[in-house]
Amino acid sequence: MVVAFLASTILSVVLLRFVPVYFTPLMFLRMAQQIKDGKSITCHHHWVPLEQMSEYMPLAVVASEDQRFYQHHGFDLKAIEKAIEHNQKKGKRTKHGASTISQQTAKNVFLWPDRSWLRKVLESYFTVLIEMMWSKERIMEVYLNSIEMGDGIYGVAAVAEWHFQCTAKDLAKGQCAMIAATLPNPIRYNSSRPSPYIIKRKEHILKEMRYIQSHIEQKNEN
Repeated sequence: MVVAFLASTILSVVLLRFVPVYFTPLMFLRMAQQIKDGKSITCHHHWVPLEQMSEYMPLAVVASEDQRFYQHHGFDLKAIEKAIEHNQKKGKRTKHGASTISQQTAKNVFLWPDRSWLRKVLESYFTVLIEMMWSKERIMEVYLNSIEMGDGIYGVAAVAEWHFQCTAKDLAKGQCAMIAATLPNPIRYNSSRPSPYIIKRKEHILKEMRYIQSHIEQKNEN
């Protein structure tokens, strides 16, 4: 059983290095919830290659979700330490997480939304596999195509179409920052109808994007 598990999981990771991810476990779970609630099934998802997305979209999610994405190997130890320190302080109403884009991709593509230790262990396992077998560009491409970005909306192409009436390539810098601002809870927050909180987060993300861009430009010059 162990050999079969290892063989099947490694094969699936190798396969998805080249094949688009058209469905994820979360999509099926959301559709099951819709049926259970008596709602019509809604699932908007269109796979697009990374080069057909706005150049600002990867930058926006890095600025918002995982600023050391291109430096770490799947796990951001500094972010984990900060999250533990924050969560241990008394009086903190909100808990901070430290999941990287790689971890979120592993969870979205191969696993189910849950807070159990089993899922966390499997998430770590798949994170190691995709970091070993995929490039950072492939991880980002799969992440931006599979992540939930609204009610029944998955991926950049779908959110661009349904929230901004444009293609993924035509998303403006501010729109990319707005989408990234909603990612902590895309069901509660809507990038097409942003609350004052989301607008504030968007401005902060734009500031971080400018800082990251400046840092990259300086590095290239040197």
